[in-house]
Amino acid sequence: MKAAAEQNRRSFWLKQLHQWHWISAALSLVGMLLFAITGFTLNHAGQIEAEPKVVTRKATLPADLLAELAKGPVEGKRPLPIKVETWLDKAVDADIARRVGEWSDAEVYLALARPGGDAWIAIDRETGAVEHEKTTRGAVSLLNDLHKGRNAGKAWGWFIDIFAGACVIFTVTGLILLQFHARGRPMTWPLTAAGLAIPLLLVILFVHL
Repeated sequence: MKAAAEQNRRSFWLKQLHQWHWISAALSLVGMLLFAITGFTLNHAGQIEAEPKVVTRKATLPADLLAELAKGPVEGKRPLPIKVETWLDKAVDADIARRVGEWSDAEVYLALARPGGDAWIAIDRETGAVEHEKTTRGAVSLLNDLHKGRNAGKAWGWFIDIFAGACVIFTVTGLILLQFHARGRPMTWPLTAAGLAIPLLLVILFVHL
């Protein structure tokens, strides 16, 4: 009777662990593949050449929008008026999306950094002259920046946090499943120990801390 109860308890936990393991695996599969590939490209960033593409566009604000800009502060940081943002999006293809600009009495400057590239826009407050420069460094640079969460916004930051949580569940449930099955697989713990010892030895012997 006691053996049957123990077997039922073991079966229950194995079922739960397998369920959480496959669910977390399914959630993190694509993200894990992406982060593994970009881990390789980041490690070899010096060997993977990318020629930046720079596009510069110029325009002049119409008088009514220049008047809107004149209502802004003499100095400080704040977004552009919505009407000005909308016009800039169409006139010079500037995706500003409520970015905060640096205001002075002479100009408004916005840094528009983004994954895989960079951009900025400067608006002369007296003449309305607009200059927008956009730099693109290619798909590899884009993926590398997404890996680091660089300039990718809050939504991508939330994705990384959720993905990391799914990976933790995947690895912890995997470790417990190893414990359940280790008796029939003698190499389980030597291989697990090697997975810990190899990076630890590399850090101790070859990484200057």
